[in-house]
Amino acid sequence: MTWISRIHTYGRLVKFSHTVFALPFALAAVLLANRYYPVSLRTFALIMIAMASARSAAMGFNRFADYHYDCMNPRTANRPHVTGHVDLRSVLILISLSAAVFIMSAALLGRLCMIMSAPVLVVLFFYSFTKRFTCLCHLILGFGIGLAPAGAWVAASGQLEWRILLLSFALMTYIAGFDILYSCQDIEFDREQDLCSLPACRGAAKALLFSTGLHALTIVFLLLVYFAFDLGRIYLLFLLLIGILIFAEHKLVRPDCLDRVNVAFFHVNSAISILLFLGVLAGTWFI
Repeated sequence: MTWISRIHTYGRLVKFSHTVFALPFALAAVLLANRYYPVSLRTFALIMIAMASARSAAMGFNRFADYHYDCMNPRTANRPHVTGHVDLRSVLILISLSAAVFIMSAALLGRLCMIMSAPVLVVLFFYSFTKRFTCLCHLILGFGIGLAPAGAWVAASGQLEWRILLLSFALMTYIAGFDILYSCQDIEFDREQDLCSLPACRGAAKALLFSTGLHALTIVFLLLVYFAFDLGRIYLLFLLLIGILIFAEHKLVRPDCLDRVNVAFFHVNSAISILLFLGVLAGTWFI
């Protein structure tokens, strides 16, 4: 296996393409922090390294923890650790190296970031076990990923402020909402294995209704970001577009039509995340 193909394989293992969901929120937090605490190139680079390494550690741990289920689920049967393209020993090495890089980059970003790094990893790793005992697993995933904007703000400013938590709550509800949609693909498998996804426990109709409520909260939190940071009105235009896409996402996925989950999951959510970043960028430039 060439080094290029190996990078591609590990990228598939940790679903590197899905970084586009949360990274724009973290970058938006950096943009907002830069208005009050100018961010150096060094700090920006360390934030990006911390984001990438934390996500790789979390995804690697999820693959390791769920190996047994991934082997049995037809949807996940082509993942590299299941097919043997990446053995479990290599997955453990990836987790260890990624966690070490995350902690080191956090330490270089300041004392508070260093103190927060270990608890953040605990939360990210803990999520991998939650589907075994609670249908609130989607909220726990959202909480873990939702730490990204707050962490980016702390890295840039050296302190935590309540305003940035609005963006974290927006990301939390956004992630939890579409993770529920994504889990609709595995309703029968989760029920067979006694796994506690919300769709498996409450049915697709109730799960999608809960997802809709979470995404409504996402819009509310993003609107509060506008007021908390005194962004330009152009931000509201981007927020309107995000609202339209969220509405379209929930029209695509219905209890009686779950075959378009992947379209809603990747394409629509990628656009939403990028629009959020562009909205904050425009809102900070044109006030």
